[in-house]
Amino acid sequence: MTVLVTGGAGYIGSHMVHALVEAGEGVVVIDNLSTGFSAFLPEGVPLFIGDAGDENLVAGVIAQHKIESIIHFAGSIVVPDSVRDPLGYYRNNTMTTRSLLNAAVKGGVNRFIFSSTAAVYGNPDQVPVPEHAPTRPASPYGSSKLMTEIMLHDVASAHGMNYVVLRYFNVAGADPKLRTGQSTPAATHLIKVACETALGKRPKMDVFGTDYPTPDGTCIRDYIHVSDLARAHSSALAYLRRGGKSMTFNCGYGRGASVFEVVDAVKRASGRDFPVEISGSRPGDPAALVANVDRIRAILDWRPQFQDLDTIVAHALAWERRLPGKQTAVA
Repeated sequence: MTVLVTGGAGYIGSHMVHALVEAGEGVVVIDNLSTGFSAFLPEGVPLFIGDAGDENLVAGVIAQHKIESIIHFAGSIVVPDSVRDPLGYYRNNTMTTRSLLNAAVKGGVNRFIFSSTAAVYGNPDQVPVPEHAPTRPASPYGSSKLMTEIMLHDVASAHGMNYVVLRYFNVAGADPKLRTGQSTPAATHLIKVACETALGKRPKMDVFGTDYPTPDGTCIRDYIHVSDLARAHSSALAYLRRGGKSMTFNCGYGRGASVFEVVDAVKRASGRDFPVEISGSRPGDPAALVANVDRIRAILDWRPQFQDLDTIVAHALAWERRLPGKQTAVA
């Protein structure tokens, strides 16, 4: 049985590919390498350079490698970019998945795992946020993912496909063995930005808003280690293979850390102080976004191994030190 991983050379996708290979799975990757890196894939894993929305390419891969499951990571993920370029996000996220699903249905693939996001909830009424909370995306990014969830539900109902939707909260960290990590230039992830600043790759970092109704005034987010997230996908795949019904799961730890807590953790791990500039709040940023994880813990055989902010930061910092760029002490 072979698993197709779209976006498998990207940040989360490459961790997934390593996890599958370690488990003895057959794996094939499709990635256009717009944000991914072929060097981060395990040796010997077939890589098809192209778009996950290219139905001819996907159909050929499904037939050639006898694909039985698809794990779909490929897509665009930066919220401010989606506001500037909504049509690009609907193309890269929603339309690409429509084409991928069409090829999957024609190729007889009946298991599908989709990389979704907590952004589908928008500014939630309830924290921690359960999966049944109202979905009110506040950005084209969140809307493009929610549209895909709806489409996946309808396709699965019509064609006998079983799926798992995993709604990520804030993914961070890096492979503990330092085989792969977050490497995209100009990344916007808070922990990566703080690590880059600690190593002198940025002159400063911004904190957007200190007037939220939280203990220290900064936003609170549920940070999940990328390796634990990959493990959640493996558990979802096992669940579907056991005949599990289609289901949506939050992926987080059920507790959050504030922006200032993240900054302090990076300063501790790096042993360096660095400039932090306070900027205005960003429109649409929820004060707190934390996952209710009762469902995933009850239904999937998933046991996180790195649910500690200091561990997540330590792995992210270790990976950042391996990447090129200026690394100097900051007063």
